[in-house]
Amino acid sequence: MRSNVAVLGAGAWGTTVAKVIADKGNDVVIWCYEKETAEEINKKHTNSRFLPGVKLPEGLRALNDPGEAAGGKEFIILALPSLFLLNAVKQLLAVPSIREGQSAIGVITKGFLETGNGPRLILETLEDYLPGFYRKSLVYIAGPSHAEEVSRGKITGLIAASESARNSIRFRYLLKSSRLLVFASLDVRGVQVAAAVKNVIAIAFGILDALKTAGSGDMFGDGTESLLLAAGLNEIQALGMAMGATHPETFTSISGVGDLDVTCRSVFGRNRRFGREIIEKNILAPFRNLEDLLARIGELGYLPEGVAAAGYVKVLSEKYKLSMPISTGLYHILNRELKPVEFLNSFLTDLA
Repeated sequence: MRSNVAVLGAGAWGTTVAKVIADKGNDVVIWCYEKETAEEINKKHTNSRFLPGVKLPEGLRALNDPGEAAGGKEFIILALPSLFLLNAVKQLLAVPSIREGQSAIGVITKGFLETGNGPRLILETLEDYLPGFYRKSLVYIAGPSHAEEVSRGKITGLIAASESARNSIRFRYLLKSSRLLVFASLDVRGVQVAAAVKNVIAIAFGILDALKTAGSGDMFGDGTESLLLAAGLNEIQALGMAMGATHPETFTSISGVGDLDVTCRSVFGRNRRFGREIIEKNILAPFRNLEDLLARIGELGYLPEGVAAAGYVKVLSEKYKLSMPISTGLYHILNRELKPVEFLNSFLTDLA
């Protein structure tokens, strides 16, 4: 049975998810912020800016109007970066099918959202803006995945988490294929925290990885990286449980340790890349502090979601009175208050 689907956001991951669903014979529209990207998808069936080298299905259509793309769809998948997600959702409130709760909504954005009450999880924030039909029915989709691999058919696993078991299963069947395994979960909060905080840990991992290969091999090795990864997982779990995660096994599943591992170790990871470039390219030099970095983040040429998440995690760790030395140390690095080697030394001291 064919489904009508809108994917809002034509970055690498949004384009990949749209491709996966369209390849299964569904009718898929993707909303692109950039007019030239929409034209390329429609005419050449490629997205060379965000997903180079991948041929897209001819039936995948692109639009520049988010309301037009979302209107009347059975499924809507939100794929915009966290910094831009809330503004896009506000534009959808005038869409009749959304006002009436007719579309099932899934989210593949990672991170936290800034609100008047401080940083919050994505789904609970969206529920405050969307009609009441959507309370406890939104679906959060995450897992150890990279667009560069999934778009080329590499076997990958995802989690579809929702307080609505029905909607979780609906999105599972929408996405799953012989190459894409999708598992249902009820632990919406745990999966969201894992997806957001692993990007923070991955930046720290990238810093360590660059130091290990840049002359500090006498101090840092593979074991040091595994130490950081394991300690990072502990921080993710601690914050997840504090924020209402319902299943501790979430953090030992693919949405926890699986997603953290691939984000830290894969050459495709933007956050790992950013961490490495802090050492290799002194990429923080043009920025005064974290606030300046976020305001001018477009100058990087890519978007490491862990940059914004680092600031939010610091606020949340203080709110819940948690010791999170990796996440807190990375915040101080990004805020130009601490040098990377000093951070690693203090991190190891805090663990001992």
